Amino acid sequence: MIRNSAVVLSELLRGATKQSEIDFVETLAKDYPIFTPTEKNWIESGEILSKIYRGRGFSPEKLRDLHFDVLIALTARNYGVTVITSDRADFELIRSYKHFNLEVWTLSET
Repeated sequence: MIRNSAVVLSELLRGATKQSEIDFVETLAKDYPIFTPTEKNWIESGEILSKIYRGRGFSPEKLRDLHFDVLIALTARNYGVTVITSDRADFELIRSYKHFNLEVWTLSET
């Protein structure tokens, strides 16, 4: 079953440059359930990012880039679903601070 993250839909719309891309995201939002981060997820995401900062010394820009990924991971954890991504490094980093189900798909070149 396909499920959407409200965070992912936001990211997709932010990057959409063509009407066909916008239409695709709107169809995803209309046709499939949307999971949204809770208030607790927002607070916990800040705690996790603080730990990552202390442990890794990432710049504020990198932490900002990671924030949405942390929210995606925490929301998936709430619902017991798996995050599917091609971004192995960031999501495995996040998982080292808070466990969630992760499946990494690699993009094959043809």
